[in-house]
Amino acid sequence: MKIIIIGCGKVGFALAEELTAEKHEVTIIDSSANRLQDVEDDLDALQIVGNGSSIATLSEADVENTDLLIAVTGSDELNLLCCLIGKKLGNCQTVARVRNPMYNRELGFIKESLGISMIINPEMAAASEIARLLRFPSAIKIDTFAKGRIELLKFRLKPEFHLDQISIAELPQKAHCDILVSGIERGEEAYIPNGDFVLQNGDLVTIIASPKNAATFFKNIGFKTDQVKNCIIVGGGTIAIYLARLLLESKIKVVIIEKSQERCQKLAEVLPEAMIVNGDGTNKRLLLEENLENAEAFVTLTNMDEENILLALFARENSKAKLVTKVNRISFDHILDKLDLGSIIYPKYITTDYILQYTRAKVNSIGSNVETLYHILDNKAEALEFIVKDNAQIVGIPLKNLKLKSNLLIGCIHRKGEVIIPRGNDCMKVGDSVIVVTTQRGLDDIQDILMR
Repeated sequence: MKIIIIGCGKVGFALAEELTAEKHEVTIIDSSANRLQDVEDDLDALQIVGNGSSIATLSEADVENTDLLIAVTGSDELNLLCCLIGKKLGNCQTVARVRNPMYNRELGFIKESLGISMIINPEMAAASEIARLLRFPSAIKIDTFAKGRIELLKFRLKPEFHLDQISIAELPQKAHCDILVSGIERGEEAYIPNGDFVLQNGDLVTIIASPKNAATFFKNIGFKTDQVKNCIIVGGGTIAIYLARLLLESKIKVVIIEKSQERCQKLAEVLPEAMIVNGDGTNKRLLLEENLENAEAFVTLTNMDEENILLALFARENSKAKLVTKVNRISFDHILDKLDLGSIIYPKYITTDYILQYTRAKVNSIGSNVETLYHILDNKAEALEFIVKDNAQIVGIPLKNLKLKSNLLIGCIHRKGEVIIPRGNDCMKVGDSVIVVTTQRGLDDIQDILMR
């Protein structure tokens, strides 16, 4: 595909990196020559300095022959304008990032009126992911498939679970429920394990299960499964507003600590049911005064990664709260994994995954069938949901007879409301949702799981 990306910030760069790796022809536009120069050596993409809403700039980028235009500048209005002009000039598919909560209730109208193919709100997406984690605090990360009927959950293996030196094949029987281990992170390595793989304390384990079986699994190994009852949020930005609304709807008490008095007044207006505290969230005495010791959840959403990390470490020492830490820069993610910061949220990754999912679904003219896509196992693998079409070569063949690519696992089949953890004799049928976990990049059709 020929793709134009407007905006070379964190998300724009991450998208360009992923899409060029998948052999798409990418052009990236940004008004800052310095920003483009900073990434010049890292991107195999045509780079144009200019305003992405300018007809001249878009024409230089060959918008007339472009398949997809993605606008991820820092301005919602500019993103919408870029998509509108790009659509008129080139009749391409368009994706816009829109972040302002003011537009949230109007996104459907904006999308339809302007003919935009997809609108992504990163802050809302991040808030939704955090809310899922606080409803099920046992997990470090939760991704959902088949409209929430299947979950991919990550947790750290601890001695009190008594699963050390247990093989993957023994785990379902040991836990008395039907789950599938789809990934293991151990130190710097990530594995898609077979039945002989032996677990060790400290492993980061990813499982696939129905929500009911996931809850049963965690309960049976002695992990907390009830949603939290209260939450302290440090930082009163846009994610905090979205998150507080979701938590309050679930009857979770919310305290937001915010430095700016003016911002606190705004928060009090839009979140009358939350407690808003005007103060410095990095003040240890203030945190303890706000009953950190008894908090069931502690979420750090300041604009400073370093602050968020230090706050999470302090909360870990002074409470038993479920920790959620927002991190924007990911250069040192391998170090963060060793700090036990609870659930780490990368808004950039969330946005990128949504847009890549859309891009994969538009790759070929007959219509690829990627429904959902997540990067997992410290970004070393992908979990994808495919819909099986009637022309698929894999229909009706027992899984044990399929010649699958290496490092690839059929994790789950969803069929007419039934969640199936597949075994060798199971077959895929037309209309099934199939979850695939793989280190192979660029799969955009269910038939891509087969060796060529």
